[in-house]
Amino acid sequence: MNFLRTPESRFEQLKDYAFKSHYIELDENGMRMHYIDEGPDDADPILMLHGEPSWSYLYRHMIPICVSAGHRVIAPDFIGFGKSDKPGKKSDYSYQAHMDWMTFFIQNLNLNRITLFGQDWGAMIGLRLAAENEKRFASIIIGNGMLLTGNQRIPLLLRLWIHFASLSPWLPIHRIIDYGCIKKLTHEEKQAYNAPFPSMKYKAGVRAFPTLLPLSENNPATPANREAWKILEKWHKPFLTVFSDRDPFTKNGDIYFKNSVPGARDQKHLIVRGGHFLQEDAGEQLGQIINQFVNEMKINLSEHAE
Repeated sequence: MNFLRTPESRFEQLKDYAFKSHYIELDENGMRMHYIDEGPDDADPILMLHGEPSWSYLYRHMIPICVSAGHRVIAPDFIGFGKSDKPGKKSDYSYQAHMDWMTFFIQNLNLNRITLFGQDWGAMIGLRLAAENEKRFASIIIGNGMLLTGNQRIPLLLRLWIHFASLSPWLPIHRIIDYGCIKKLTHEEKQAYNAPFPSMKYKAGVRAFPTLLPLSENNPATPANREAWKILEKWHKPFLTVFSDRDPFTKNGDIYFKNSVPGARDQKHLIVRGGHFLQEDAGEQLGQIINQFVNEMKINLSEHAE
């Protein structure tokens, strides 16, 4: 598989993104996945997974808050995004390929007692990842995300986005993210979101993601997602939803989890003010919510152990 590598010069002096870069090679050709790894090595990890078409820059306001509370935060860039390498063909990407890359990632880093925070595709991949590696995960937080199985009602706006991302010769990353926020991105923030993509040939992964959504029973990912739901329907570990009030793509999606996941019952589910990219609109608040959730989980585990 041939891949592109965004020059490091594109990422120089990004505002509020002074994190050390880490890389892991995923295959014999040297294809690399980039990730942030901040906080104590011996602390239980909080795995923050981004969505489409963003990257770990999306978590720049949340990471310091969680690290300051003593947590370890790991935020990878999916293949095709951020500082990770980018296969040049849409056909190089599949839902299963992303699952395989992320499974290799958590196994190679030997991550255990993970708290997942997933949004958008970070939820689509993260929920499957947790279900298929249940022993490695301690808890789950989902913000504006879902695990589709081909039988959910799909908003018209999402169908329009799929059509646009697949066919439009113009794919302005910063405009897409800016549209998905209540706040308006600054010029520096827009530059940061454009940084991974020097030209259209770097955007095959961005174009591929929408087409991989399992919207029908015939999608190759549908059976595996349904199997994952069977595990989630028996998931008694803590499961929190933090959705925003102005996301047209995932509105009311939290209801699925509240009604179906045992670990979601009796949790203090929240709605925050924000658009689709709630990390931009409510990043500091989300960081505090994660800290409180993880700390309460540890207290409860300690009490049950006694």
